[in-house]
Amino acid sequence: SHRVLCAALSSQVGVTSQKTMRLLPALGKKATQKVAIADHDGVLTCFGMKKGEAVPVFKTLPGQKIARMDLGGAAGTPQEKIFVCSGSQVRGFTKKGKQFLTFEANLTESINAMHVSGADLFVCASYIYNHYCDCKDQDYYLSGDKINDITCLTSENLTRLVPVLACQDRVLRVLQGSELAYDIEVPGPPSVLELYNKDGGNDLSAGEEILYGTTDGKIGLVQIGEDSAATKWEIDNDKKKGGILCIDTYDIVGDGVNDILVGRDDGTVEVFGFDSSSEPTLRFEHVLSESVTSIQGGCVGKESYDEVLTATYTGWVTGLTTEPQKTEAGPGDEVRMSKETQSKVEALRAELEQLQVRVLQGREQYQQTSQSSTAVSAVPVFSINDKFTLCQDDASYSLTLEVQTAIDNLLLQSDVPIDLLDVDKNSAVVSFSECDSEPNGNFLLATYRCQANTTRLELKVRSIEGQYGTLQAYVTPRLQPKTCQVRQYQIKPLSLHQRTHSIDQDRPMNRLSLVGQFSFAEIHSWVVFCLPEVPEKTPAGESITFYFHNTFLGTHLEATYCKGEGHFRSDNISTISILSDVLSKEATKRKINLNISYDIDDDSVSHTLKMIHPKLEYQLLLARKVQLIDALKELQVHEGNADFLIPEYRNILDESASLLEEYKKQPAHLERLYGMITDLFIDKFKFKGQNVKTKVSSLLEILDNYDLNSLLNFFNDVDM
Repeated sequence: SHRVLCAALSSQVGVTSQKTMRLLPALGKKATQKVAIADHDGVLTCFGMKKGEAVPVFKTLPGQKIARMDLGGAAGTPQEKIFVCSGSQVRGFTKKGKQFLTFEANLTESINAMHVSGADLFVCASYIYNHYCDCKDQDYYLSGDKINDITCLTSENLTRLVPVLACQDRVLRVLQGSELAYDIEVPGPPSVLELYNKDGGNDLSAGEEILYGTTDGKIGLVQIGEDSAATKWEIDNDKKKGGILCIDTYDIVGDGVNDILVGRDDGTVEVFGFDSSSEPTLRFEHVLSESVTSIQGGCVGKESYDEVLTATYTGWVTGLTTEPQKTEAGPGDEVRMSKETQSKVEALRAELEQLQVRVLQGREQYQQTSQSSTAVSAVPVFSINDKFTLCQDDASYSLTLEVQTAIDNLLLQSDVPIDLLDVDKNSAVVSFSECDSEPNGNFLLATYRCQANTTRLELKVRSIEGQYGTLQAYVTPRLQPKTCQVRQYQIKPLSLHQRTHSIDQDRPMNRLSLVGQFSFAEIHSWVVFCLPEVPEKTPAGESITFYFHNTFLGTHLEATYCKGEGHFRSDNISTISILSDVLSKEATKRKINLNISYDIDDDSVSHTLKMIHPKLEYQLLLARKVQLIDALKELQVHEGNADFLIPEYRNILDESASLLEEYKKQPAHLERLYGMITDLFIDKFKFKGQNVKTKVSSLLEILDNYDLNSLLNFFNDVDM
């Protein structure tokens, strides 16, 4: 079981989507496997490895972008037929590359998830699920939120096919025909599903098991029954690694138990094995420079040596092998690379030299043609993979940008006040430009200059609720002629809220009610404008209820609405105030008269202040400790040691590095909490019809000498 994984093979195709690489079954016991991979150029490539070189089996002509791949075949036979989907079309190829199927699903949107099982084909496009058997329509289902992935269970233990959808609203939906059988809540938006042990578990009597990975980096195993499900285990993302893009199961450790292979969007590759208690344990980790879109366990490069094969966003296929990459050293011998590895390195060096010559020739040719009288300017097209997500742990937004070629620089511009937070993984040099918010609406102008060969950037920003607008990212790659793409991200009025499945109904709640001549679609569009994680599509039915949790403060919000009326309940008055302002503004834009009523619970203010209290106390203590560090260090130098200091001060000195790092990572954290308390104060009296802005300076004095009881008394005893 003491196997070591080393990089063994490398090959490149075009830009790839999630789950677009598979290993074909081996022909014999010792035979190596062929690799099938599909890319955004619409090309399906199949190759094998011979003496460390990729040998093509077949390659299709370019076409529409391929979004997913699956393997299939008749039940009980090797699953070696390759199925790919492009747009709303599914095509099937034999292992030799002969096309035997072209099926048009006639969907209005492109297929983004697919599963093949015998004669059954399951496809999903955004919110729509379709099941076909022998290319004939069987079942249809409209999901309440976006579908990210699909799998289907079939076994002796289940009397029917059980399709499972991974949906963006943190739910796995289990279907029966065209109906929802039940759903399973998971701890994050599920991005990928995989049958455990490929057949849903070896022991059929134990039920069916599905692995899921989430966009916020969590992994879990659920046991699916026909009427209910049970969670077997969950792995949290304590180390704040990337989101999960792909999962596979394969015994790479060699202990007779299938391990879990995981690929993440920050380039991390992980292998989880199982200890005696059947709990997953991290056995191996490797970091690539790009997001891992597909992962497979098998034998590709050399007989008898297992590998973890990965495909990355820009189309690099890499094998991590269990084959030793160095020869055994005898007494007095130096450890040397094997002859095969040496020849591989030499071949790569020769190939690199050839490529450098071709690049120089290409540049010279471009210079000549661009200066000729018949020259035509052509903007180089490049692909960007971006992700803008709210991180629950620190109530910040993570912006990840991945480009298929090296990034030269990135310009961030925002028309709304936001803070840029430090990211350890980010090696780019940032510089800020002064900006005048009045004429141009600029609150942030920052430039990131990237080091050579940087294709992926991760940034963190924190917004202020109630302040909404657009964050723009201008991405310039190292391409000639110079070109730039702009991406836009909406900062919503209640940007720090996250969807949840339920809220605490026992809290003191404030209510906002709207009545007016508006449609269900209109009020839904207003809620989409105000809150993140709400599906763009108007929900089915006549009314809907959504629950939200404020990731910064922990306060709750319930939104229930239908045609002509909407009701919003929250234990935070400021949330109700922001909703009231924005919804009335949106209705005025559409010339709709709203009848707005409020039901304010005064107890909610002290409840919210008590929720802020531990955060505020912690930040004040951190700020005080940081202020003392310089003085304590000076004393230590003067006295020669710190033994004379009381334990509290000695601790501050011992932890000075981590304290400074934490303080640096949270710019304006204290000011943010002061701002929330000030807003709460103004909003409390706004609903009473009183303007207390002149009293804010007195409130800030209380905060500077903070004590919870003094603050609560000030809120209750303001004399108008």
